[in-house]
Amino acid sequence: FFSLIDKKISNMLRATTRLARSFQPLSDRVLVSRVAVETKTAGGIILPGAEDKKGSEGVVEAVGPGMLMENGSTSAMNVAVGDKVLLPEYGGTKIELDGDEKFLFREMDILGKFD
Repeated sequence: FFSLIDKKISNMLRATTRLARSFQPLSDRVLVSRVAVETKTAGGIILPGAEDKKGSEGVVEAVGPGMLMENGSTSAMNVAVGDKVLLPEYGGTKIELDGDEKFLFREMDILGKFD
């Protein structure tokens, strides 16, 4: 009986993993991974409380096709996969894909991108 349950659970996990890897944002949404906040300075000094802060930088993981305009066309996205972006302190929808924490933002919520 338990082996049957284990097989069903492992099949569900495999299906969930396949779905997570093929995640594509819709409209003008952007999937972002936040960059970890540095807890040490270049000189090796540990910054207390730094791990409690959310990182304000992120890397774009996936981009939607763009917002649908009134005339039926889609607007071009200003960010692409791999861009480093500046994120607001609050906002975005937290989701977990493949065990990693990622955030889904609308393009207009992203504050800027780094060169």
